[in-house]
Amino acid sequence: MITPAFDLSQDPDYLTLSIRVPYTRTSEFDLFIDGTDFKFYAKPYFLRLTLPGRIVEDGREKAIFDVDKGLFTLRVPKETAGEHFEGLQMLTSLLAPKGSRSAQPLVEDVTLAESTDGAGDVEEEEDEEFDWQVEQEVYMERSEEELGALQKYGFGNQRSGVFARLQEELCDVIDIKNPEGTSAAERRRARLQAEASAFSPDHYLADLFEDEEIKGLLKFRPWWAKLTASSEEDGESAVAFTEAEKEQLRKFTNRSYLLDKTSRYQAWLGLVDVLLAYSYEVRCTEGEHNVESPWTIRKLSGTLCWLETYSSLHEVLVSFGRRAVCYPLFRHFALVTAAICDTAKILKSGKACVLKCLLDLHKIFRENDPAYILNDLYITDYCIWIQRVKSKKVTELATSLQKASLQKEDLDLELDELERAAAMVMEEEEEEEEEDEQRASSRTPESSSDSSSESEESDPEGQGCSGSMEERERGRGGGNTRKDSPLQPQPSSSASPIPQTPAGALLPAQQREADAPLPAPQGCRTLIQELGERLAEELRVSPDSPRSQPSGAETSGGSSGGSALEPSPRRDPLLIVQTQEALSQP
Repeated sequence: MITPAFDLSQDPDYLTLSIRVPYTRTSEFDLFIDGTDFKFYAKPYFLRLTLPGRIVEDGREKAIFDVDKGLFTLRVPKETAGEHFEGLQMLTSLLAPKGSRSAQPLVEDVTLAESTDGAGDVEEEEDEEFDWQVEQEVYMERSEEELGALQKYGFGNQRSGVFARLQEELCDVIDIKNPEGTSAAERRRARLQAEASAFSPDHYLADLFEDEEIKGLLKFRPWWAKLTASSEEDGESAVAFTEAEKEQLRKFTNRSYLLDKTSRYQAWLGLVDVLLAYSYEVRCTEGEHNVESPWTIRKLSGTLCWLETYSSLHEVLVSFGRRAVCYPLFRHFALVTAAICDTAKILKSGKACVLKCLLDLHKIFRENDPAYILNDLYITDYCIWIQRVKSKKVTELATSLQKASLQKEDLDLELDELERAAAMVMEEEEEEEEEDEQRASSRTPESSSDSSSESEESDPEGQGCSGSMEERERGRGGGNTRKDSPLQPQPSSSASPIPQTPAGALLPAQQREADAPLPAPQGCRTLIQELGERLAEELRVSPDSPRSQPSGAETSGGSSGGSALEPSPRRDPLLIVQTQEALSQP
């Protein structure tokens, strides 16, 4: 028999069942309705449901079959009009009958019952395909003490010895190396030590101060945040499952879980831990899963990575917060707080919202080679178990999570001290930068003032130099220093006693004088006077010589035989006569 695809919906008076049965005949339909029991048969399909409310067959029922689509739609009235059937989207739980529906044999083989867990298990083992590639080992009897020594893990701590049978590469899905031989206390100590060694202060501070991308992630709104307040009360009708999700729900084998009070409490806390990791990953990828999503989710969850069991909700939050600042790409405490709020929102939206998240998580692990083991250990059981729990329990857990608080000091990673030290270092760097800017700005006016002072000092020097030049001209020309009457060049005699120097060339003495700083105007007068005295000593001036005599003519006396040099008539006359010694020189 094939279980067909089906879906249920309701209104205040009727329950509607949509059953997809392609390639069937309309004459072969068979229906059975009895209170909460519903059976449908159309060869080769068979469907048996246990409904959350009672329906009746009183003539008001109506059935329609669409041959083209292969869709059979049945509309059945409710026994109590206006009654709301809860959990119609929990398809797996609807497939399971209440209690046992199989007749127990009156005579049993006690030997067979003692050697095996039951006849049903024997039939299941015979139906399974044998894998010839698996290495066979001789079965060894184990004592009760040895069986008790194996540590339990998985959903409700009901599994043991799973990782001992797995291949070596599949064991890398968890961080603990020997789960069967490690107690819960030893796992916790190893987990805390691994988290402390994995914490990177540089990575944490980089995300803390360079948080532009993280601010964008905090603004992201996942799909469950868009649920309205009215839809939270009726989460089953607000959350819609895709066809792939419905198909996965029908594939699950429904079972009952016999959990004691402690195991049930640990199962709830483990569910919160898994949802925290899932909501963190959804926010950091903005709802678009990638190849790193399986690794990120199982790394963030201590339940999935270390097979951890918690005893309080605060322990779950501390564990998640520590791992969130140690392992993922974005390590920011604000993301931890956002994930807690997201998880509370998921739980508050009802079982359907929780189930949809678990189905998405089941798909992520199912498509990853080593991570699918976690589906067998936890996620599949959570998907089946959450459909049968009471909605009141989910709402109470959401309220407790909203009231819980997590601080940075709770993580025991010295985050506050690290942030204060980093803030002090940044303040010191900012102060140093401000001081450097002030020094640079103070140097600029000083340099400008220095240049202005230099220009001011150079102006008096230029004035002194011009003054000295005027004095020199005054000493040479008898005080006539007007700019409009410059000195006129005079023709020089070939026998001039004054040696000619090329333009721009200076004698050594003149070079030293030029290199020396220019004296003040009073000093210039003194220098001119000294030069005049030296010139008077070397030259002989003849007052009897006629002024009108041209330069180069001989004197009337003929005693000297020299030529007179007469300056410009505009100046005071100064007769310069060559000596006989100068003429005799070559």
